Amino acid sequence: MSRIETFEQMLAGDPSNTMVMFGLAKEYEKSGDESKLIETLERYIAASDDEGNAYGMLARAYERTKQSDKARDAYERGVKVSMAHGHPGMAEEYREILESEYRNTEALKPL
Repeated sequence: MSRIETFEQMLAGDPSNTMVMFGLAKEYEKSGDESKLIETLERYIAASDDEGNAYGMLARAYERTKQSDKARDAYERGVKVSMAHGHPGMAEEYREILESEYRNTEALKPL
């Protein structure tokens, strides 16, 4: 049984387990399955109080699938969430990406 199958089986037994959901997303990321990665991260973000990391993963997946509007949105949400959870370094990383790749964005406006 693959790691993906193991996580999928665990999630089937406990669909609200966000730790398993995030683990499954990481496995999809490793395997390069962008559509399942995006789907799983969107479910994870909706169900958990993520501190910012999942937003960066989601944004990069959207970038790899040429969905720049959705990537920009994920980075913008990631800035807000990471600041709210006391992770200014992560917020700054996302802001720098927004500045260099997505000039006209809400997250670049002063807080």
